[in-house]
Amino acid sequence: MQTSIKARFWRLFRWGAGVFVVLFIFRLIYGYVASNTNNTGDYSENYFDQVNGLRRNYATTKMAMSAPSPGSSVQPDFSTNQKYEKTAIVRTTTSDFSKDELDVRKKIESYKAMIQYEKALGKKGDRELHLMIGVNPEKFDSFYHEIQGIGVIKSMSITKVDKTNEYRQLNAKKVSLEKTVESLEALKKNPSANTELLPIYDRQLELEDKLQNLGVDLGNFNTENEFCTVKLSLYEGATAQSISFIHRVKVALQWTIHYFTYTVIGFTVLSVFVFILLLIIDKLNILGLFK
Repeated sequence: MQTSIKARFWRLFRWGAGVFVVLFIFRLIYGYVASNTNNTGDYSENYFDQVNGLRRNYATTKMAMSAPSPGSSVQPDFSTNQKYEKTAIVRTTTSDFSKDELDVRKKIESYKAMIQYEKALGKKGDRELHLMIGVNPEKFDSFYHEIQGIGVIKSMSITKVDKTNEYRQLNAKKVSLEKTVESLEALKKNPSANTELLPIYDRQLELEDKLQNLGVDLGNFNTENEFCTVKLSLYEGATAQSISFIHRVKVALQWTIHYFTYTVIGFTVLSVFVFILLLIIDKLNILGLFK
């Protein structure tokens, strides 16, 4: 009898120890998975995608041209120079927002770059700063690499798009509009033309308005306006800190003891309830009524 009770006790102890170990391992693994998930922010959305009407910056790559022969009237065709748009997007987080914001502005000043768009959001502890910075094409790579030293980089990318064909089309359109305006001007001065002048004036004003807008677009391609773009988003937030294994074991052990105790109490209460229920059934001989 004593051996049987002892054997039952050890069997129950092994089952309890097994459940305890399973709960402990589960909580330890969960600690690693949950902490990695919580420390990973969602920076997939680009703030600047939601902003319209931002300035477009273009730059030029000078292509080697063969020198014209002496006395030749042929001029080099500078339209073959490549026009391009180069944009860097950097998203970074920092636990020292004020200091890093100051560092960013100092770098912008030292590189003689230009802040073309600025937006500050949020309260202290959850602030955001979004800057669109125009950088000299020759200093773009250096500025881009230096700005990566601010905070903890979450994402970064560079995109370069060729705009040579677009630039040529704008110039061709400008020449075409200018010729049309000249033709209308000549038509107004021709006394032999039997036409009404009012439609000509209206058409000329419309074309001059298009020329003006076209001039603004072409002005972005001018050498003195050449920039590459850096879109910087600075987010305030605590930097992720590594958690030691000992601390993870301690938390997992506390959690396991807590919920294992509830499990044992629940199982004990359920067992007592079932035992009492069986006693009642036996005393009342309920099962015998169905025989």
